[in-house]
Amino acid sequence: ATSTSGEMAETLGKNGLEDVPQDVRFPAEEEKILAYWDHIDAFKTSLKTSREEGRPEFTFYDGPPFATGMPHYGHILAGTIKDCITRYWHMNGFHVERKWGWDTHGLPVEYEIDQKLGIKSRDDVLKMTVAKYNAECRSVVMRYANEWKRVVRRLARWIDMENDYKTLDPTFMETVWWVCKQMFDKDLIYRGYKVMPYSTACSTPLSNFEAGQNYKDVSDPECVVSLPIIGSDPPASMLAWTTTPWTLPSNLALCVHPTMEYAYVQDVKTSAVYVLAVPRLVQLYKKESEYKVLKTVKGQELKGLRYEPLFNFFVERKGDVGFRVLCDEYVTADSGTGIVHQAPAFGEDDYRVCLKEGVIFKGEHVPCPVDDDGRFTEEVADFKGQHVKEADKAILASLKASGRLVKSGAIKHSYPFCWRSDTPLIYKAVPSWFVKVETLKEKLLANNDKTYWVPDFVKEKRFHNWLAGARDWAISRNRFWGTPIPIWHSEDWEEVICVGSVDELAELSGVRVQDLHKDSIDHITIPSKMGKGELRRVEEVFDCWFESGSMPYAQCHYPFENKEKFEKTFPADFIAEGLDQTRGWFYTLMVIGTALFDKPAFKNVIVNGLVLAEDGKKMSKRLKNYPDPELVINSHGADALRMYLINSPVVRGEELRFKEQGVKDVVRDVFLPWYNAYRFLIQVVRRLQSEEGVSVQGSGTGYIQSDNTMDQWIQAAAAGLLQFVQKEMQAYRLYTVVPRLLRFMEDLTNWYVKMNRKRLKGGAGVEEATVSIRVLLQVLLTLVRSMAPFTPMFCELLYMNLRNLLPESERKESVHYLDFPQANLQAVDERMELKVRRMQVLIEKGRMARDKRGISLRTPIRAVTVICPNTELLRDLEELKGYVLEELNVRSLTTTTEEGDMVVRSAAPDNTILGRRLGKAFREVSAKIKTLTNAELMEYERKGQLDVCGSILSGDDLKITRSFNGDTEHVQAESYEEVLALFDVGLDESLRQEGMAREIVSRVQQMRKKAGLLPEDLIEVFYESSDETVLSILSNHMETIKSAIRVELLPRARMPEYLKPLVLLQSEEDVNGMKISLTITRACLHVSKQAGDVSQGVSIEALQSAVMNLQLAAAKKSMTSGAIQVAVDGKQVELQAGKHVFPTLAEMN
Repeated sequence: ATSTSGEMAETLGKNGLEDVPQDVRFPAEEEKILAYWDHIDAFKTSLKTSREEGRPEFTFYDGPPFATGMPHYGHILAGTIKDCITRYWHMNGFHVERKWGWDTHGLPVEYEIDQKLGIKSRDDVLKMTVAKYNAECRSVVMRYANEWKRVVRRLARWIDMENDYKTLDPTFMETVWWVCKQMFDKDLIYRGYKVMPYSTACSTPLSNFEAGQNYKDVSDPECVVSLPIIGSDPPASMLAWTTTPWTLPSNLALCVHPTMEYAYVQDVKTSAVYVLAVPRLVQLYKKESEYKVLKTVKGQELKGLRYEPLFNFFVERKGDVGFRVLCDEYVTADSGTGIVHQAPAFGEDDYRVCLKEGVIFKGEHVPCPVDDDGRFTEEVADFKGQHVKEADKAILASLKASGRLVKSGAIKHSYPFCWRSDTPLIYKAVPSWFVKVETLKEKLLANNDKTYWVPDFVKEKRFHNWLAGARDWAISRNRFWGTPIPIWHSEDWEEVICVGSVDELAELSGVRVQDLHKDSIDHITIPSKMGKGELRRVEEVFDCWFESGSMPYAQCHYPFENKEKFEKTFPADFIAEGLDQTRGWFYTLMVIGTALFDKPAFKNVIVNGLVLAEDGKKMSKRLKNYPDPELVINSHGADALRMYLINSPVVRGEELRFKEQGVKDVVRDVFLPWYNAYRFLIQVVRRLQSEEGVSVQGSGTGYIQSDNTMDQWIQAAAAGLLQFVQKEMQAYRLYTVVPRLLRFMEDLTNWYVKMNRKRLKGGAGVEEATVSIRVLLQVLLTLVRSMAPFTPMFCELLYMNLRNLLPESERKESVHYLDFPQANLQAVDERMELKVRRMQVLIEKGRMARDKRGISLRTPIRAVTVICPNTELLRDLEELKGYVLEELNVRSLTTTTEEGDMVVRSAAPDNTILGRRLGKAFREVSAKIKTLTNAELMEYERKGQLDVCGSILSGDDLKITRSFNGDTEHVQAESYEEVLALFDVGLDESLRQEGMAREIVSRVQQMRKKAGLLPEDLIEVFYESSDETVLSILSNHMETIKSAIRVELLPRARMPEYLKPLVLLQSEEDVNGMKISLTITRACLHVSKQAGDVSQGVSIEALQSAVMNLQLAAAKKSMTSGAIQVAVDGKQVELQAGKHVFPTLAEMN
């Protein structure tokens, strides 16, 4: 909390309706709300209440981020989705614990320390000791924790960051051991030797899903080398192609496709004979004239041929079984020469094929002359100490010198990079510990079927396919900072045990430890039960993905604590992360949950897409191609950022190109109209209280009886909204909920409030004003409560004031302590919603018609005629005729089913529907549809079907458009659905003058706003103009102007001297080319000359000065009784209203 949190809380928490300022800065208001929440301990209080009420549990798991970097938009997006969903379920009667977690182990931390300390190899770590290295790692894991806490709080995300879990906690690590032991005892964990993606910068293998996270388009060397066939007559060489020259010193075999055709060709230029695949001759030759085909053979016929090695490094070890041609169907004709060089230590297929063909053997140490840091060992003496990627040039130079390099160049291709160090990966055979995912495949797929995903295509396509093709998962890393794999073994590996707890380790070894990190346990040995001496722990630590996949159990120290609670609430009801986690956290959760309990670890998941920079590129700190999130929040507000993100394609699993302008637009298009509607409500409530003495008290529930159509409609729309939101939120479809909420907000602010403005301000009497205010209050409260999970601070800001209009029993300290509103079934009226929607569409079309003709809404038009065969639609428009006339500023509305010859139809085919159904016939039918006559289309509408070129068309097969057949000079036609609306846009002088009168009203209202006046503030208005047209307009339309601004416009010459100090604003206005000067002053009471009859010798000037000092509203109220008392120079003077004193200058004169 800030130092002023108490003051802010006191301001927000006090009772009594507060004025709402016109100017508002939402980020500053959000800070006040956050301080208020801190003051009342809002989040903890809400949890305490739901726990004490015994609400059912809604379980949520939060995937742990690293605290070694700052939060970015991807974190903010996922966090917002999680916050919206968990807030919603809390408001729907559940107890929702939300526990934060930190990923504190693994490559991100180690890489940072390696960079800091200049560590280049594993030996460097061992020299400084693992204990010191891990101490360095521990010192940075929480570097940005406070920054995370600040940003999470600022985003209004409610989650427990005090009682968080960290993957470095001994309790967390002990549960990870338990998870491992359960899987080990089920024979799901084994040690294997496998070619894996390998990061030389981080000196560790990566899992396949990690390797797929960071592909880049890069330029690599490519080369074709010759391998002379031993005993060939005439001499011939096999040609192999590779983009990894560094693997050539480890070549042990060649592989061809058994059924592919291969050619022996003679090079015209050199006379050398080469063997390569027929489809791949283009790899070496541009023209057929450059070579001569001697013969062709199938790949199978090449099998067994022996060749001369490129290098002699492994001839002694593999000369008897290697350096021969093998066959396998993985070879393709897509690239290269159709002959693949085999280095089994550096390629998955190479390893598999060489193992199958007896070039290498299971369990043996495959020739792998590359150390943990990616440098050649002494086995390849010529290139010893060189990093493999840097050795390419030297290797190519050596091959060129030996005459084996046939062709070299560069190729641009997509290549995997380490997701942490951003360096190229290699593939390398390493001993590793694996989970037998392949044996779990059927169970994984079955458990995936039990889960619900939004969007569903991620589950059914991406995740299903990943599970179906999943390979055994490498869970070990040859690193230091992580949870050590709890496996101890004898020197000969015949005795292997897995330890599942601290107690078990103490029992087996006699040593009890407090910390489970590598430096604390690697010295511990366990006496062999088979007489094999001491068992020692394996060197590896767990991949941090294994830890994050274990978090459902480890965060609560299961099964050592919280056993009953965990088992009652597992699997989680809800999780959410980005699309990239389908091969990451979602996958590891599913594998471990299936392995332990044969259950998915979660029931429902929302998968968000990626947030990209505005240019469509990945957000990059280096490129600075995105705005700082905290600056965006401080400029526009966190709620605006939240709304922008969750109302975008990214919640459907699609990409979002982040634009700060989009956040700014949310403020303009959502928050300001909403805020202004709220501000208007408070203003009219206060006006009713001050001017009429009527206090308004509403309710957050119930149906308000009203004969007013718009009252009925907005209550029906609110009920319909709540039914929709409840249904869609149960299905976790944020992408349908948020647009519907925003549409309702549009209905409330731009339709209900706008169309009821006069009534709300008392224009139809106090009783009508009271009813409409109560309706607006209840609907605003409904909107605030239903939007609270999505825009929590803005809703709190409004609720803190609106609650003062509720009975004491309904008030809560926070909107977030309220239940989510339920639809009032009495208000549900789909027919009413349809009726008003039809009116809205006509009004929107009328506005479009005006825009097309350049006619302002202030200028009335004569008529609109609606032609439609649907009598129900026409009846609806007739019933709402008054609203149509007022909103469109039109003199008359006519509805008719009679078309005469005014309507002409044309049609277009629905290409998608008909194209799919008609196939080849579509072209002919489509052409004919475009020539159908009005009569034919009327028949189609009447019968519901039509034969076109032998195909029966019906339903939505045709899209019919109506157009106006007549003089369009003074008619603007708009067509939609079954309707043709004709707007008479011909203007005469009277219409133009009325439009200009309304324009003058608008200028006065703008001046009021500029002067900072409230609606209840009274004014006098004076004008000056020498333009005869202006004077004519004022003369003819003064009643219209007076009705709008609540006072008569007077010539400036009539402004008395005593009003001049009260002048607020003077403005020279240009109204459609006509000049008028306007002056507004504060209103006051006016004393007439007749007051001299009762003045008791007090001058008129003194009386005028005295009444000007009176509080105007109170004085006007006194005048209703017939007179007011004024004290001047010790004398009490009674002034009669309407004779001696007047409320406006116009009335006095």
